[in-house]
Amino acid sequence: MLDLALFGFVLAFLLAGIRRPFVWVLAYLYIDILAPQKIGWSITSAFPISLIAFCAAFAGWLLADSKRGSRFTLRQFLLLCLLIYCAISTAYADFPVDAANKWAWVWKAMFFAIFFPLTLTTRLRIEGAALVMVLTAAAIIISAGIKTAAGGGGYENLYYFVNDNSGLYESSTLATVAIAIIPLILWFTRYGTVFAPDWRVKLFAYSLIAACLLIPVGTEARTGLLCIGLLCVLMLREAKRRFTFLTVGALLAVVALPFLPQSFYERMGTLDRPSGDQSASTRVAVWEWTLDYAREHPMGGGFDAYRSNRFTYNMPVTQKAGNVESVEYQQVTDEARAYHSAFFEMLGEQGWPGLGLWLWIQALGLWQMERLRRGWRKRKGAAEQWQAPLASALQYGQLIYLLGALFQGIAYQPFILMLIGLQIALWTYCRQSDSRHRKIELGKVSTPSLPETSDAVTAP
Repeated sequence: MLDLALFGFVLAFLLAGIRRPFVWVLAYLYIDILAPQKIGWSITSAFPISLIAFCAAFAGWLLADSKRGSRFTLRQFLLLCLLIYCAISTAYADFPVDAANKWAWVWKAMFFAIFFPLTLTTRLRIEGAALVMVLTAAAIIISAGIKTAAGGGGYENLYYFVNDNSGLYESSTLATVAIAIIPLILWFTRYGTVFAPDWRVKLFAYSLIAACLLIPVGTEARTGLLCIGLLCVLMLREAKRRFTFLTVGALLAVVALPFLPQSFYERMGTLDRPSGDQSASTRVAVWEWTLDYAREHPMGGGFDAYRSNRFTYNMPVTQKAGNVESVEYQQVTDEARAYHSAFFEMLGEQGWPGLGLWLWIQALGLWQMERLRRGWRKRKGAAEQWQAPLASALQYGQLIYLLGALFQGIAYQPFILMLIGLQIALWTYCRQSDSRHRKIELGKVSTPSLPETSDAVTAP
């Protein structure tokens, strides 16, 4: 029954795109984030629905959609350069078979990130895409949050819709994304137009935020706790009453402490002694190996180049004998360990040129969102109130991602690439709106600025 319902919903989504081609873009967002073909076990998994939605989204825009407002920006060009560089490195990868397997999904995620902003030419489209992304991720987050609240969490023990360790279904990735979308959820409680921000929307939004905060608890992902800390710091920037914000936050933390499981305390306790944790010790050893590898292979070794690593390190082991504790160092040999960092993932796989391109893409996004935030926050027009807060939400989400990416190999995470697509679309929209206003002031045109909602999803 579940499989039939999933297939029916996906089919309805795709059929709606026949009348309004932009819906196919939203359908691809939904399918790529949730992966319903993995949840279903018969009819849904029997069809390549992700490929169908991907082709429909591109063909619908190319053949039927209006191109008014579509612009190819510098960040899209940088993404294209990185995509081409990844293709070249895959052809000469150290491990051709494994590299080809990763390339099979990376190219699609990167290509969609380049194409995605071209379709987001109005406020309604930008908002609609952001809403689908948040609600689709929320399907996983709410399910995991309920299981956590019911006491069903634990490191590598919190089960989702599928028994899969990829995409958003990987625990640390989900914890990072769950915290990263909180600023976007808050934006919808004030500026959403698809669903007017009444008490029902706000109740759902605040409940979803609570579920997001439960994900690091349920997954016991240490990265998630760091992301929560960064979110609190970032929210101080927007808080009008910072002392009240800090006081309420501290009280909520104190109230929540007694309800956290002991395993959570034990797992988080390793943050202040990473050398005593095998996972953390392995990461440091892999990073050191990657730096050495990059000196010998400055252009990178292609996808999954980490498979050639092998290293030995000393691991402290605490032993208890009655009330006496002793620490002994044991030599541990490991090999073919993943990078556990997007930064070292890029360095090892794409070398210094690839890492430079990736960092340029990230830094340019932070700079552009900051410019929009500063340039639009004091505007008084009725149609100019939502841009600056959305830029802040997207910037905060990216900063939280970059913190999580320090400890996870998520350089090509599709959800984050979609978030970058939203940033590009908002930057293009605001730049065109400014250009239009300047022309009006100079008397070169007499029509109003870019449409806010008209013809947002329909073909011309």
